[in-house]
Parts: sequence; C-alpha cells; structure tokens
Amino acid sequence: MTLKALMVDVDGVLIVHPPGQRWDDHLHRDLGLERDALGRAFFAVHWPDVELGRADLYDRLRPVLATIAPHLPAETLTAYWFEKDAALDHDLLADLKAARETGLVLHLATVQEHHRARYLWDTLGFRDRFDAIHYSADVRSKKPQPEFYDEVARRTGFASHEIRLIDDRLANVDAAVAAGWSGFHWKRGSRLAEALS
Repeated sequence: MTLKALMVDVDGVLIVHPPGQRWDDHLHRDLGLERDALGRAFFAVHWPDVELGRADLYDRLRPVLATIAPHLPAETLTAYWFEKDAALDHDLLADLKAARETGLVLHLATVQEHHRARYLWDTLGFRDRFDAIHYSADVRSKKPQPEFYDEVARRTGFASHEIRLIDDRLANVDAAVAAGWSGFHWKRGSRLAEALS
C-alpha cells in the first residue's frame, strides 16, 4: 500500500496551546465577557448547528451577545477568538513542508465552521502549505462520523488505503481506520516521522 495523501487535523495537532491553557482564558479581562456564560448561551446551544454548516456563526452569535454582552460586537469577539486560537506548531509545519516536497499530498481534515476555516486557510496561510481543506461545515458531517471520511475520500479521488489521518483524538483515528484509511494518534511530543513510518 502506498501512502499518497496525508490528512492533518488542526486543533490539537497544527494548533497547540501550553498544557492547561485555552484561547478564552482571559476573555473577561480583555473583552468583559464571562467564558462560562458564552459556553452556556452559545456553544452548548448553537455550536452543533454552526459546526455542521446548518447555521452561520454570526447569525447565531449576534443575538446571544446582545443578551449576555451587549457591549461586544460579534466581529470583535471572533477576531479575538481566532487570533488567540492560532498557536502554530512550527516544527510540525516545517516537517510537513519537507514531506510535501517529496510528493506527498497534504490536506486538512478538521471540525470547523465556515468563518474560522477561511481564517485558517487565508489569514494563517494554510493555503500555501496544504493542497486542500475538508471541514465539517462544508462536508456537513464531522469526525468521527463515517460520512465524513467517505465524503473526503470521494472529493479527493484517492483510494481509502492511500490516505492517512493524523489526529489528536483516538476516536477520530479509529473511525479513519474503520473507513479503510490508516491513522496516527498524535500526542504532545509526537513527530511526523513517527506518523509516516
């Protein structure tokens, strides 16, 4: 079996934070919004529709903020969120660049809504480092749902056995293997050479 396409997860693999730290740790200090309130009013209620492309991020976020933080424009919050949630693993990116130069095709396979996916692709410059992005709001399913893997394989044209997923969630790797892909469970301290061996 020949590996032709590497599917790389974003959060927890390409984007990492120091242990115990999150993008919203200083949300109240910086923007006057309680993290728990945002979690309860937005993420717990609206995120499932947003991450699967059934609703737009801003259509759901604006009315929530009007209630819990009327001083805060949705665009200000998302700019803060996307910037704070963008700590890149530059060592991995360098290793991926070298692997791509050998002819390996690199794709992103990630759970994202449309706006952050565009931020990753355009603003963070992943479009220059990867050949394509496959994300939940566009595919209309997410890892570890079998439909995600089937649709990504269909879109790429690669046979399942030619694809490998690198992901920090074991359930996502197990689902990739069940779909006929190979997979590598990425952990803090992992190196690309391990994932390709």
